Amino acid sequence: MMSWFFFSLLLGLWARDGQAGGLMPPQKVNLDADNAAQQLSVTWEGSQATSFDMEILRTELMEIVLNETVFVKLNLSTGRYQRNWTSPVPLECTSLSVKVRSRDGQDVSEWSPQQILPGKDLPYKAEAQMYPEVKVVPVGSNMTFCCIVAEGQQFGSMWYSQTRLNETMLSRRTYAATVTNQSLSKPSGTNVFCSNEKTTIKTADAGAVVFVGYPPLPSDLVCETHDLVSVSCAWTEGRKTYLYGTQRKTNYTLNGRACSIEKGPMQCGLDQWEGFWTLVAYNPLGQVRLTDAAELDHRVRPLAPVNLSPRVVQALNAIVEWRWSIEGYKTLSLICQVHLTNLWNNSTKTYTGVGLNSVVLKDLEPDEDYSARVRCGVQKNFWKWGEWSSALAFKTKMDRPDAPDVWVWMNSDDFGRVLWKPLTKRQSHGQITGYEVTLWSPEENIQQTVTLPRTTHSLPINGTDRGSTVMVTARNPAGVSRPASVVVPGQIPDEKEIPVSRVAFNGSGFSLSWAAHANASCGYVWEWYRTGCALDCSVEWTRVAPDNTSAVVQSSDFMSGVRYTLSVYACSSEAPRLLERWHGYMQELAPSMSVPGLSLDQKGSDVQLTWEQIPLEQQRGFILGYNVYLTHTSHPTLYANITDPQLTNLTVSHLSPGSYKFTVKAYTTAGEDEGVTGFISLKPYTDWLILEILVSLGVMTCLLTLISSLCYRKRKWVKKAFYPEIPEPKLPGSWGITQGTLDVKPSPHSMVHIVENPEWESSKEALVTVPEEDEDEDGDEPLALRYYNHVVGEGSTSGRHPYAFDSSASSIGSMDSGRTDVTYTGIQTSASSPVPPQPDASGPGRRVGGGGYQPQMQSALYPAVAHTGPEEAPELGSFGGYQPQCSWKPDSSDAEDGGLDCMGSPTSVTSSQFLLPEDTSSPEGKENLSSATTWFHHFLTGKT
Repeated sequence: MMSWFFFSLLLGLWARDGQAGGLMPPQKVNLDADNAAQQLSVTWEGSQATSFDMEILRTELMEIVLNETVFVKLNLSTGRYQRNWTSPVPLECTSLSVKVRSRDGQDVSEWSPQQILPGKDLPYKAEAQMYPEVKVVPVGSNMTFCCIVAEGQQFGSMWYSQTRLNETMLSRRTYAATVTNQSLSKPSGTNVFCSNEKTTIKTADAGAVVFVGYPPLPSDLVCETHDLVSVSCAWTEGRKTYLYGTQRKTNYTLNGRACSIEKGPMQCGLDQWEGFWTLVAYNPLGQVRLTDAAELDHRVRPLAPVNLSPRVVQALNAIVEWRWSIEGYKTLSLICQVHLTNLWNNSTKTYTGVGLNSVVLKDLEPDEDYSARVRCGVQKNFWKWGEWSSALAFKTKMDRPDAPDVWVWMNSDDFGRVLWKPLTKRQSHGQITGYEVTLWSPEENIQQTVTLPRTTHSLPINGTDRGSTVMVTARNPAGVSRPASVVVPGQIPDEKEIPVSRVAFNGSGFSLSWAAHANASCGYVWEWYRTGCALDCSVEWTRVAPDNTSAVVQSSDFMSGVRYTLSVYACSSEAPRLLERWHGYMQELAPSMSVPGLSLDQKGSDVQLTWEQIPLEQQRGFILGYNVYLTHTSHPTLYANITDPQLTNLTVSHLSPGSYKFTVKAYTTAGEDEGVTGFISLKPYTDWLILEILVSLGVMTCLLTLISSLCYRKRKWVKKAFYPEIPEPKLPGSWGITQGTLDVKPSPHSMVHIVENPEWESSKEALVTVPEEDEDEDGDEPLALRYYNHVVGEGSTSGRHPYAFDSSASSIGSMDSGRTDVTYTGIQTSASSPVPPQPDASGPGRRVGGGGYQPQMQSALYPAVAHTGPEEAPELGSFGGYQPQCSWKPDSSDAEDGGLDCMGSPTSVTSSQFLLPEDTSSPEGKENLSSATTWFHHFLTGKT
């Protein structure tokens, strides 16, 4: 209580000191509010101070809104001080209290009486309200809205469009929220809502609308005259304001006179030329001022000509005329432009003249539809072109057609076609009615003419037309075109003479280049068509100038995966000459079909794969080669990559028996085809084994033949090596033995008596003595051996002799010149009819009388039969040291059956003649044995 007392005392003393200082408080404080601008104007009077303290409070809550010291000068005209304050919150939101006091340094006066600016939240205004109700603000500005809830209601929320705002309480019923950096609003504005605790945004108690846009920003003010009297000004609107409506749109004035601009170009006119113009543009956010100045004759822009019409129209030219709506143009020097448009192109031509009102249009196309427009300007002090007139349409007359583009295409020496391109509308100069084709043979001087309909653009030719000149003309109602000619080639160059190269597609076409040719007097022609086409092919060609040696072949008809043949010909007065040829694809694709005709053949341990090439249409790219995959026990593996596309076989070597799967795939730069698969099961190599055996037998046969040939040529050496001469026997006494072959002719007095065995049949014939004079000395066989063979042959062939001769027996014969020992080996009877031996084998039938040839016989099979006479078993010494050849005895089981085979042969000591027994078992045995003996004998003796 005491503290309040001292505080009041000090306050009173301070007030007394202030009054003592002479500072008077402000008098007659007045408040004026501009609600639209949210500005409060405070005025007062009655003080000589230059600085004042001003304090503004919210009346209901007594919150200080402003407390500052301001410097204000006295307004001499009104005698009052004035201070303007802009409130961030609309002035209607709540009541404000204002008081002012004077200040002079540290001395202040008393506060002026408090003045209150009443707000809209007073109790007598019980309804809900929101401020500002309508507001136009620039883009990017900040703005505060306040909501006054209805009396007796509680505040709910505030919304800016679809965004909820954070509110601040200003009074018992007033709440405020601020929106920053506002963006462009819709043409109808942005809505702000306020609701209580029982309502929503759709049932808001109060609301406001804000329009966010830009101030006007026009530019480029230009004023000109069209009729040489009035003025028309135009400008550029510039940036749009995005503010719409009568109260918010941009308004314009020209030289202080309002311009009515609803839509369309920014233009405003005056009735008289003034030479200086000012344009003002404004809206609720601001205004802009533009100016322009010029003399009349420097700003003339003629109006568009009217009433255009064609006066005269021909096939190649026309006259167009028009009228002027302003009489003053007839004295002006004008420059005019005529813009022509047709189906193919458009062009602009310029004409000049005083009061120009007609022009002559030249170089037109016959039978062509044209559209013409005209605009003009003043030639002196040219300012701008006037507006274009309305379009005038006219059509030129027909004329005879242009010469067609003719070409000859030969796919063989015997077939081809003469081709010509259909004339375009621009080339035909009227409706084409038909074509005439003339073939002229210079050799035979024969001319043939064929008339074809307008839908036909080719004519077949054959080998008989080679070297002929073909002329083609086109016809329309206006006449016949000039003839176009081409010479049919005499022959087609071989591909070996003109090699075919490959060309790639570069995205826009096939780029071709070739060497210049001296005979290309009329340039070059390049053609293209689908490779593999035989008869009715779609052939395209284009001509280029003689100085051009490159071209890019383009066409909308090119397709992916199709091979094309492109050729370049030299054009001259003679037949076209092929210079170069290419194959190419617009885009290569993988082959559309698998490799055909795959076959697998086993060659021993190898497998040979063969296949055929893919047809051209299914290749769809350049075949670069083949991939061969092998599958045995695991996944497929790449066995071979064949990079030669012409090679269509492969041999897989050294495979073991089993099952194999081979897959062959052709590939291009785009990839492989789907592949064709073949299976094979390898079997053991029996064929090779048989082949090896046959080869071995063949080799052995060749070797034996070679050896036999060598032995025949070296037969003397063979005889000496394998059959040497048997040395002479050593004879007792001094016998004169002459060298050479021993002649074993029997002595004239020798006699051989063979007494018939008593046991033989009476029908048997006995041996008889052959007289010497009856001997045939000219025979090749010695007489003694022939005699021996005769005796033995009769005995063996008769089949009646019961004995076989013993190889150990020998006989002695006395001759005039000496003794000859003969050894018998293997002389036998027939094994087919054996006869048991007789008990008495030493009968008189075995004696040999005289000094003749006495064969000794004894069967080795029957050793019990003994020889009793000394003649029959002579001692070895009686032969002078020569042991007769014998002693072969059968040791096989065949001997027991009576079939005795003797391998030996009686041989003379000095003779090379073999005495071989004949097989008595069968005639075939005799023939074989006799032929073998004769051959070997002839072989060794050199006889043939």
